[in-house]
Amino acid sequence: MKVLVTGGAGYVGSCLLPMLLEAGHDVTMIDMFMFGCHPIMHIASHPQFTVINDDVRNEGVIKKHLKGKDLIIHLASIVGFPACARDESAAVSTNLGSTKLIVDNMEMGQHLFYASSGSSYGRVKEICTEEVPINPLTLYGRTKAESEAYIFNSKHGKNSIAFRFATAFGVSPRIRLDLLVNDFVYKALHDKIIVLFEGHFRRTFLHVKDCAYSYIHMIDRIDSCNGEIYNVGSNDMNYTKKEVALMIQKKVNYELYEAGVGKDLDERDYEVSYDKIIKTGFSNTIDFETGLNELIKVLTFMKLRMEFRNA
Repeated sequence: MKVLVTGGAGYVGSCLLPMLLEAGHDVTMIDMFMFGCHPIMHIASHPQFTVINDDVRNEGVIKKHLKGKDLIIHLASIVGFPACARDESAAVSTNLGSTKLIVDNMEMGQHLFYASSGSSYGRVKEICTEEVPINPLTLYGRTKAESEAYIFNSKHGKNSIAFRFATAFGVSPRIRLDLLVNDFVYKALHDKIIVLFEGHFRRTFLHVKDCAYSYIHMIDRIDSCNGEIYNVGSNDMNYTKKEVALMIQKKVNYELYEAGVGKDLDERDYEVSYDKIIKTGFSNTIDFETGLNELIKVLTFMKLRMEFRNA
């Protein structure tokens, strides 16, 4: 297939691009390189890989590079609660505005894979299936929910798939330290203390390479899964924040301090069902403990630089 990937130099994209190329696809990537071009250096010379250094909000660029593509994988966004809160205008124009731009300029018959988020659920008491009404608590979650709605209310909705990802963790060519598990591991290793707010809040996790792999999985099932929304994660990786911290403590000697005052500004608290995507044959390839061991191995030698955090 001829595939256009937006945000390909990001945390998930830098894992996905080699998988697409290995599968034989012709890949064009659009990315601003906000965090540098090093995440794609290992594939830069591949003959089936084209790099466009530009902004996904640039209509001329989007129109030009949508032409002739079979599949658009839209990853580009301002990711996470803190980054969106820091610059709300950029978050809306990038996350929602670029989605509208792509949908409005797609050709009939093209397919769209949209990187959504479990953040759109917000705080939900019941187990979150794709049928549970979403109630996003943050600007990030709202931009993802509104983008989903725009896609599936458009004429291209029947050729689109939305991926509501669990919280990603693990090592990627474009490592991020602002993600919950990655952040906890770094603090355990270097600060020797984690201050835990609202440790009973439940989250759900998936290794970044399995996030990327889910796209490869769906390419092979594109006709049977079109027009659907999928939670993407593992039923075996629903944990509270305290459970995550204690699993890390079994491997790293650090002090866990549970704060009695204060709260987590990211108020998500939910458990998610992944039965729908499991029925398509998807399963994660990297378990939580393996991902933790990998993070400990790498982050032990990493010194904090702001390029490794979205906010």
